[in-house]
Amino acid sequence: MAERVIEMQGISKSFPGVRALDQVDFYLEEGEIHALVGENGAGKSTLIKVMTGMYTADAGEIRVAGERVRPRSVFQMQEAGISTIYQEINLIPHMSVSENIALAREKTGLFGRIDWREARERARSAMARLGLDLDVDQPLNRFSTAVQQMVAIARALSLKARAVVMDEPTSSLNEGEITNLFRLIRDLRDQGVSFVFVSHKLREVFDLCQTVTVLRDGRLVGHYPITELDHFSLVSKMIGRDARGILGRHRDGTDKGERKRFCELNGIRDGRRLQGVSFAIGEGEILGLAGLLGSGRTETLRILFGAEQPEAGEIRLDGVVTRFNYPREAIARHLAFCPEDRKVEGIIPSLSLMDNIAITNLPRLSWRGVVSRAKKLALAEDYIQRLNIRAAGPRQRINTMSGGNQQKAILARWLSTSPRLILLDEPTRGIDVGARAEILDLIRRLAGEGLSVLMVSSEWGELLEVCDRILVYRDGRVLASLVGEEMTEDRIIATIAGEGRHA
Repeated sequence: MAERVIEMQGISKSFPGVRALDQVDFYLEEGEIHALVGENGAGKSTLIKVMTGMYTADAGEIRVAGERVRPRSVFQMQEAGISTIYQEINLIPHMSVSENIALAREKTGLFGRIDWREARERARSAMARLGLDLDVDQPLNRFSTAVQQMVAIARALSLKARAVVMDEPTSSLNEGEITNLFRLIRDLRDQGVSFVFVSHKLREVFDLCQTVTVLRDGRLVGHYPITELDHFSLVSKMIGRDARGILGRHRDGTDKGERKRFCELNGIRDGRRLQGVSFAIGEGEILGLAGLLGSGRTETLRILFGAEQPEAGEIRLDGVVTRFNYPREAIARHLAFCPEDRKVEGIIPSLSLMDNIAITNLPRLSWRGVVSRAKKLALAEDYIQRLNIRAAGPRQRINTMSGGNQQKAILARWLSTSPRLILLDEPTRGIDVGARAEILDLIRRLAGEGLSVLMVSSEWGELLEVCDRILVYRDGRVLASLVGEEMTEDRIIATIAGEGRHA
């Protein structure tokens, strides 16, 4: 039996009014990749923060390599061999690679001067272990997110980490970068390094992990060898009911007949990425955009919404040529946009749920420049009920809510403007399986009511679940328009690989 690198027994942690963890057990064996899964609010983040010394447990016992520890700081757990790599890279972007790897552990020489030569050599050695040869004197922000993540792993290994906790590590990576990351994780596992892998992408859990621990509502559901589970059984354990009622419901893909065209793009070029994009979307149609990162999907949405300007081409709404110089002009024509980066471009973190929902409707909620709090509250309460937004109340600060409920709040904000076309860029990224199902159901329902939906997703199976038609992008062009039986992941992959027909 392999040695247990980490063993946690009976871990409990409470915050004012909330019991985040209730008698949770967890273990991680040497050379194991162990998934930690659960819906938002299940207790995953709290457990890894207790594990890594950010929080102190109210009750329970933690052992590292068989020795009991009572972690009181992140540094203490790093010294014990436990490091964390967060979804948002917790390094300093304007410092060099070598400075980031050496940070807080710089070797000093005469008169306390830092030995930068030694720091550079240590950084090169750490990166070489990962198979990377890069200029360690360059600032970290000169490199891609994937490389920055490798630097974070190199730093963890330089700390002689026996276990690395990875929290949503693939959320900002493309397919090729994910493949490289997984290859590296497997190589390090074979060298005896253990990993705790936290992800909402269950396909990755099945591809990478050997064991999975499921949490629900702050309690342990169980530990399972991944070979004993399938997708439906794992999701069922996470949500506490049969998942077959909410997963795998695909559109029938049949021809819905000629739709009235609402929006048309003809020959759109932006001088950087888009190379003559043309398509139309009908009323009540859900049109998916599939492709790799950088293929031009997001740029298409931003140009439609007036956030960026095309160099050539035209946009028509209801057959009339239209040009949006600013988003407010698009909003006035009943377009709405839910951006990919929910935290940066979506929510206003310092404001309440109520204010985030109402922000696009302030003129309608005002009289002579004074916003009616009663109207704002009524609007928020209406959409909280309609979209099943789970919150302590309309006045809860939105940055304290789960990702799925934040995304519903952004949808509520735009639905309150009565849009005719809603642009969705990765609408389910970083949210749990239950919230994802609710949002996809909402998209289906809105289309059924006549709203047009243009949806970007890197999860192609998700597009197959909800879309009437899928456009496949590559290098700023639409290569194919898939409908009916053509709508398969194999066809999408073949088209991106250069085997598909032109639209």
